[in-house]
Amino acid sequence: MGARVAVDRGLCLGSGMCLVYAPGTFAHDDQAKAIVRDPAGDPADVVETAVEACPTGALSLLPDEDGA
Repeated sequence: MGARVAVDRGLCLGSGMCLVYAPGTFAHDDQAKAIVRDPAGDPADVVETAVEACPTGALSLLPDEDGA
């Protein structure tokens, strides 16, 4: 993807918008907070849409750790 997805659990309210837009990438844990289940679970543009749709801004795209 060229970027990795980060979840700020302090901001996440569990709205589920990430699951609506990118169900292959995101899931909810036992606290109904977003987690990244599979970073490659959806196409990059779909994940970007999910990040943008997060109502609390809890999701963000960060550069890959290898600098890509």
